[in-house]
Amino acid sequence: MTDTIYSNLTQLGGKADLPASPEQAILEKVPNPQSGTLYAVRFAAPEFTSLCPITAQPDFAHLVIDYVPDSWLVESKSLKLYLGSFRNHGAFHEDCTVSIGRKLAELLSPHWLRIGGYWYPRGGIPIDVFWQTGTAPEGVWIPDQGVPPYRGRG
Repeated sequence: MTDTIYSNLTQLGGKADLPASPEQAILEKVPNPQSGTLYAVRFAAPEFTSLCPITAQPDFAHLVIDYVPDSWLVESKSLKLYLGSFRNHGAFHEDCTVSIGRKLAELLSPHWLRIGGYWYPRGGIPIDVFWQTGTAPEGVWIPDQGVPPYRGRG
Protein backbone atom coordinates (compact mmCIF):
# COMPACT_ATOMS: atom_id res chain seq x y z
CA MET A 1 0.00 0.00 0.00
CA THR A 2 1.83 3.03 -1.24
CA ASP A 3 -0.96 5.57 -0.75
CA THR A 4 -0.16 7.65 2.33
CA ILE A 5 -3.80 7.79 3.50
CA TYR A 6 -3.57 4.04 4.10
CA SER A 7 -0.08 3.98 5.60
CA ASN A 8 -1.33 3.84 9.21
CA LEU A 9 -3.30 0.59 8.71
CA THR A 10 -1.84 -2.31 10.67
CA GLN A 11 -4.07 -5.22 9.61
CA LEU A 12 -4.87 -4.79 5.92
CA GLY A 13 -2.52 -6.39 3.42
CA GLY A 14 -0.96 -8.91 5.77
CA LYS A 15 -1.60 -11.67 8.24
CA ALA A 16 -3.72 -10.58 11.19
CA ASP A 17 -4.75 -13.01 13.92
CA LEU A 18 -8.24 -13.01 15.37
CA PRO A 19 -8.15 -10.93 18.57
CA ALA A 20 -8.87 -12.83 21.78
CA SER A 21 -11.52 -10.32 22.89
CA PRO A 22 -13.30 -7.17 21.71
CA GLU A 23 -11.17 -5.17 24.14
CA GLN A 24 -8.01 -6.36 22.37
CA ALA A 25 -9.37 -5.82 18.87
CA ILE A 26 -8.20 -2.78 16.92
CA LEU A 27 -10.82 -1.05 14.79
CA GLU A 28 -9.19 1.08 12.12
CA LYS A 29 -10.52 3.94 10.04
CA VAL A 30 -9.54 5.54 6.77
CA PRO A 31 -10.33 8.98 5.36
CA ASN A 32 -13.56 9.09 3.37
CA PRO A 33 -12.64 10.03 -0.22
CA GLN A 34 -16.29 11.05 -0.77
CA SER A 35 -16.51 13.25 2.33
CA GLY A 36 -19.10 15.93 1.73
CA THR A 37 -21.40 13.54 -0.12
CA LEU A 38 -24.22 11.93 1.83
CA TYR A 39 -24.47 8.20 1.13
CA ALA A 40 -25.12 5.02 3.10
CA VAL A 41 -22.81 2.09 3.76
CA ARG A 42 -24.04 -1.34 4.87
CA PHE A 43 -22.18 -4.23 6.47
CA ALA A 44 -23.99 -7.54 6.98
CA ALA A 45 -22.55 -10.20 9.26
CA PRO A 46 -24.94 -13.16 8.93
CA GLU A 47 -22.74 -15.52 10.98
CA PHE A 48 -21.95 -13.43 14.07
CA THR A 49 -21.27 -15.47 17.19
CA SER A 50 -20.73 -14.77 20.88
CA LEU A 51 -21.19 -16.67 24.13
CA CYS A 52 -23.87 -16.54 26.79
CA PRO A 53 -22.15 -14.96 29.81
CA ILE A 54 -23.84 -17.40 32.22
CA THR A 55 -23.82 -20.76 30.44
CA ALA A 56 -21.00 -20.18 27.91
CA GLN A 57 -23.30 -21.67 25.24
CA PRO A 58 -22.88 -20.17 21.76
CA ASP A 59 -25.25 -17.48 20.54
CA PHE A 60 -25.73 -16.68 16.86
CA ALA A 61 -26.93 -13.51 15.17
CA HIS A 62 -27.32 -11.81 11.83
CA LEU A 63 -25.96 -8.28 12.32
CA VAL A 64 -26.70 -5.44 9.90
CA ILE A 65 -24.76 -2.20 10.32
CA ASP A 66 -25.78 0.86 8.30
CA TYR A 67 -24.05 4.21 8.48
CA VAL A 68 -23.80 7.53 6.69
CA PRO A 69 -20.11 8.44 6.88
CA ASP A 70 -18.71 11.88 7.46
CA SER A 71 -14.92 12.14 7.35
CA TRP A 72 -14.10 8.50 8.13
CA LEU A 73 -14.82 4.98 6.88
CA VAL A 74 -14.28 1.85 8.93
CA GLU A 75 -11.60 -0.37 7.41
CA SER A 76 -13.49 -3.58 6.63
CA LYS A 77 -10.81 -6.13 7.58
CA SER A 78 -10.48 -4.55 11.01
CA LEU A 79 -14.28 -4.68 11.35
CA LYS A 80 -14.28 -8.37 10.40
CA LEU A 81 -11.61 -9.10 13.02
CA TYR A 82 -13.42 -6.99 15.64
CA LEU A 83 -16.69 -8.83 15.06
CA GLY A 84 -14.85 -12.17 15.12
CA SER A 85 -13.35 -11.29 18.49
CA PHE A 86 -16.80 -11.75 20.04
CA ARG A 87 -16.65 -15.48 19.26
CA ASN A 88 -15.27 -16.27 22.74
CA HIS A 89 -16.74 -13.23 24.49
CA GLY A 90 -19.52 -13.67 27.01
CA ALA A 91 -22.22 -10.99 26.88
CA PHE A 92 -25.97 -10.79 26.53
CA HIS A 93 -27.43 -10.04 23.09
CA GLU A 94 -28.34 -6.48 24.01
CA ASP A 95 -24.83 -5.72 25.29
CA CYS A 96 -23.10 -7.14 22.20
CA THR A 97 -25.31 -5.28 19.74
CA VAL A 98 -25.28 -1.88 21.46
CA SER A 99 -21.56 -2.08 22.29
CA ILE A 100 -20.68 -2.67 18.64
CA GLY A 101 -22.86 0.26 17.54
CA ARG A 102 -21.41 2.61 20.14
CA LYS A 103 -17.81 1.59 19.37
CA LEU A 104 -18.31 2.31 15.67
CA ALA A 105 -20.06 5.61 16.34
CA GLU A 106 -17.24 6.69 18.65
CA LEU A 107 -14.55 5.70 16.13
CA LEU A 108 -16.15 7.22 13.04
CA SER A 109 -18.32 10.13 14.22
CA PRO A 110 -20.68 9.41 11.31
CA HIS A 111 -23.66 11.53 10.32
CA TRP A 112 -25.78 8.55 11.38
CA LEU A 113 -25.36 4.90 12.33
CA ARG A 114 -27.72 2.06 13.17
CA ILE A 115 -27.22 -1.58 14.01
CA GLY A 116 -29.76 -4.38 13.95
CA GLY A 117 -28.93 -7.55 15.85
CA TYR A 118 -31.22 -10.37 14.74
CA TRP A 119 -30.44 -13.13 17.25
CA TYR A 120 -31.42 -16.72 16.68
CA PRO A 121 -33.55 -18.39 19.39
CA ARG A 122 -32.11 -19.79 22.59
CA GLY A 123 -34.61 -21.24 24.99
CA GLY A 124 -37.29 -20.78 22.34
CA ILE A 125 -37.10 -16.97 22.22
CA PRO A 126 -35.41 -14.97 19.46
CA ILE A 127 -34.20 -11.53 20.55
CA ASP A 128 -33.82 -8.66 18.10
CA VAL A 129 -31.85 -5.62 19.27
CA PHE A 130 -31.79 -2.24 17.50
CA TRP A 131 -29.72 0.87 18.23
CA GLN A 132 -29.06 4.07 16.30
CA THR A 133 -27.43 7.42 16.85
CA GLY A 134 -30.44 9.53 15.88
CA THR A 135 -32.43 10.36 12.77
CA ALA A 136 -30.97 9.51 9.36
CA PRO A 137 -30.05 12.54 7.26
CA GLU A 138 -32.80 13.68 4.94
CA GLY A 139 -32.37 12.68 1.33
CA VAL A 140 -30.19 9.60 1.95
CA TRP A 141 -31.62 6.31 0.77
CA ILE A 142 -31.59 3.94 3.74
CA PRO A 143 -33.07 0.59 2.67
CA ASP A 144 -34.88 -1.72 5.05
CA GLN A 145 -32.42 -4.08 6.71
CA GLY A 146 -34.14 -6.96 4.94
CA VAL A 147 -34.00 -9.48 7.77
CA PRO A 148 -37.42 -11.03 8.33
CA PRO A 149 -38.61 -11.71 11.86
CA TYR A 150 -37.87 -15.20 13.09
CA ARG A 151 -40.69 -17.59 12.20
CA GLY A 152 -39.38 -21.03 13.06
CA ARG A 153 -41.03 -23.84 11.18
CA GLY A 154 -43.79 -23.09 8.72
